[in-house]
Order: sequence, then C-alpha cells, then structure tokens
Amino acid sequence: MRATVVMEANISDTEGHGLMSIFKSDKTFSEPINWTTTFFMAAFHLGAIAALFFFSWKALLLAAFLWWVSGSLGIGMAYHRLLTHRGYKTPKWIEYFLTVCGTLALEGGPISWVATHRVHHQNTDKEGDPHSPQDGGLWAHMGWILTGQAMHNTAAGEYLSFVPDLRRDKFHVWISKWHWVPLTLLGAALFAIGGLPFLLWGVFFRVVIGLHATWLVNSATHMWGSQRFLTGDSSTNSFWVAILTFGEGWHNNHHASPQAARHGIAWYEFDMNWYGIAALKKLGLAWDIKLPRFKPTAQPGIVIPPEPVHTAEPVEADELVPSLSGD
Repeated sequence: MRATVVMEANISDTEGHGLMSIFKSDKTFSEPINWTTTFFMAAFHLGAIAALFFFSWKALLLAAFLWWVSGSLGIGMAYHRLLTHRGYKTPKWIEYFLTVCGTLALEGGPISWVATHRVHHQNTDKEGDPHSPQDGGLWAHMGWILTGQAMHNTAAGEYLSFVPDLRRDKFHVWISKWHWVPLTLLGAALFAIGGLPFLLWGVFFRVVIGLHATWLVNSATHMWGSQRFLTGDSSTNSFWVAILTFGEGWHNNHHASPQAARHGIAWYEFDMNWYGIAALKKLGLAWDIKLPRFKPTAQPGIVIPPEPVHTAEPVEADELVPSLSGD
C-alpha cells in the first residue's frame, strides 16, 4: 500500500529554537578566539564595506557572476552535493574544475569542508555537531569558525577518518593545502583589469555575502522555517535562504534524503544547484544521479523518507512516491 508523505510544521517556537537569543548562553563567548581566522574575517568584512564607496555597475555584475561561480558551481554543486554526499558522478576534470570554483568562496579546502559537513550529518543537534544552534545562534552562524576548536579538528586528524575518499585523491589533497591560491590569483587579475572596484566587489564584497549565505544554512535553517519531513532534528526549509544559496535552503528536504542531488523537490522550490547538475546530465557530463523517493502532498503523514536511489535519467519529483515499506 502506498502512502504519501508530508508534514508542514512551523517549528519556530518548538524545542527552544524559536527566536533564539543570539547572545544569551551562546558558546561563542565561552571559547578561545581563533585570532588568524578572526583577522582575515575582519579584513574581508572591512573590504566589503569599502566596496560600497567604489560602486560601479560593471563591478556589481562581476560580483554577481562570481557569486554564482563560487556559491553554486563551487560550494553547492561541488563541495556539497558532489564531494560530500556523492549525489552524482562527473568526469574528474569537471570535478576538479568545480572544486577550484569552490575555493573561490574562502570556505577552506575540500577536505576540511567535506569532513566538517559529514560530521554535522552524523551528529546533527547532538554532541559533536560542529555548528548546532543548540549551542547558540551566533555559534551556529559563525562563532564556531571564529572561536573554539572545530576548525582545527581536521588539521589535527580528528575528522580525517570521515574523508578517506578525498585523502586518496592527490588533487584534493593538494588543493586542500593550497586552497587560498586560486582566490589570490583571481584578486590579482581583477585588480589588474579593473582596479579597486573590481577587487573590492569581485573578491571582498562577494566573498562576505557568500560566506554569510552559507552560514545561514547552518544557523537559520536550523532555527526558523517549516518541516516537511520528520527527520528527528531541527532542520527546516527556508525559501529566502534557498534564494541566497542557489537551493541549499531546502535543508529539511536535504536532511530527509542527504545523498540526493536534488533538494528542491516541489516545482516551486527554487534549486539552481540542481538545475546545474541537470544541465551537466544533458551534456553527458553527469550520471548516477541520486534523487529522493518521496512526493510532497497536502495529506499529513508520519513516515521517515527512505534513502535516495540511483538513476541514469533524472525524473520529476511528482513521479516519486514512497510506500510504508520503502518501496
């Protein structure tokens, strides 16, 4: 017997996550400061503010384009859906190109990023979650980066067991060590071509906006929004975060089926990262695409979604309906 699955519940006032005070009992203020990271974050934020005094339409359009390159091609399609969850496969040269795009976001190398995110999925909202809002809203957003030990766990070897696949790949090991090089070269090129406006908008302003957009997935989509699926954690779907992250804001959908390459499962759920993967498939550059096996409907139910399935051809979400047995 088939059963439809949906649970739309606003959880903004449940389990202590609703309108959480950012500063009250926030773990950020009880951990030692990572001075090097904090220095660079402060410098980039100052650069972003300076960009406002060097505005030009060309610089703005450049920033928007590079935001898509780094945030969608790099973080969403490469770091997250390809490298972390292996939601699809591509030729190695495509994987490496997308990975380089990801380094332009100033979110570290792929080994550190992937390891941290895999740990998050294993320990969501529990002890060991690197950025749970249960430790504070600011902590979940950026405090875990500026203070504490979470950012050092990969270097210390504590998270390396979560990325054996990337550690076997010489390119990923190399780019993880030298992840700052592509962004540095890009900055030099932009300055040579367009002076300070291109540098400030194409690097500093664009990077800061992209960082906060990514961080909102860690904070906002675990604090405010709606839940379609009972995933046993605080993950939610957020339209406005999805817009800012090219589709990563459908976080409850993602936690329900982590390996699925498609996060926006309803027609109205904007998911630019999925559109990019689908485009690669059309070009013969992506295959073994994993898709969710559930269908959003208006009928309530309580069913934990099954694991995604492999498919050679992408199919529409409204064609996928789970049964109680997971068939």
